[in-house]
Amino acid sequence: MSDVKVGYRVVGTIKEVKGNCNAGHKVGDEIELSGHSAGGLCGFFYHDLFPYITMLQFGGGFPKQWGGNPDVVNMECMDKFNLVKIELRRIKEE
Repeated sequence: MSDVKVGYRVVGTIKEVKGNCNAGHKVGDEIELSGHSAGGLCGFFYHDLFPYITMLQFGGGFPKQWGGNPDVVNMECMDKFNLVKIELRRIKEE
């Protein structure tokens, strides 16, 4: 089921890791994400990001107050002691 291609591509890029990520994510990791696939992202983090991933995948956008680009959002994992920051980006392929 993870091969399903629906809507836009969404790529998550790990931007920062403070402490020791138990899932092994490293700065610079790029992960293909969708409503059908966690792409290897930590399950807890994927659970939190799922609404934002599907919004990007199906054409929704973020308000200007969230950074000014409706195709991009930066989020943090729930583990504040081993914090991982990720940028979610919608890829508009021609």
